[in-house]
Amino acid sequence: MSGNLRKAVLLVIDVQNDFCPGGKLEVKEGDKIIPVINQIMGKFPRIVATQDWHPQNHISFASNHKDKNVFDSVTVNGIEQTLWPDHCVKGSDGADFYYLLDKRFFDLILRKGTQPELDSYSAFFENDKTTSTGLAYFLKGLGIEDVYVGGLATDFCVFYTAMDSVKLGFNTFFVVDASRGVNVPEGRVEKAVRDMKNAGISVVNSKELIFM
Repeated sequence: MSGNLRKAVLLVIDVQNDFCPGGKLEVKEGDKIIPVINQIMGKFPRIVATQDWHPQNHISFASNHKDKNVFDSVTVNGIEQTLWPDHCVKGSDGADFYYLLDKRFFDLILRKGTQPELDSYSAFFENDKTTSTGLAYFLKGLGIEDVYVGGLATDFCVFYTAMDSVKLGFNTFFVVDASRGVNVPEGRVEKAVRDMKNAGISVVNSKELIFM
């Protein structure tokens, strides 16, 4: 790992009310990562935060599929889609960043999952794997070489963001204690971390960054 973070960005993925305790799609201990993220944000010259920002008729909501339940899978336009409770509806309280997250550090807020018929886990691409969010161009234009990823959830949006990051040529780091996972089915988080390591993504702890 580089000794400085001057050419690095921290991606803070979906730390929103609906993914934290009491939210529509609560990630267990999702709020526990917030002190960690707040502590390390000051070490980075650039911070990008993402928000799920779904329309009410979004394809990922189980309520929009007859006779389907939360965590069922469907195939839409050739893309496998996990079905979720209605969450992070644009403009709703659930879509807001969690109140303890220090938003003063954010250089860019990227909203994703805005199209009714297409979900977006990754901060870089929609789930069709071809529609770009523009984030890669933004980072490369700033001379960013190292991408650090944390947030919610490890086995979904954090995972797909990190995997796309390394495929795009960035040195990519997963900040393990700045993330929590859904872990449905059981073992999904463990597999996600293993797959990230196998793809060349470095798994780091926030303590490694605090003193850099």
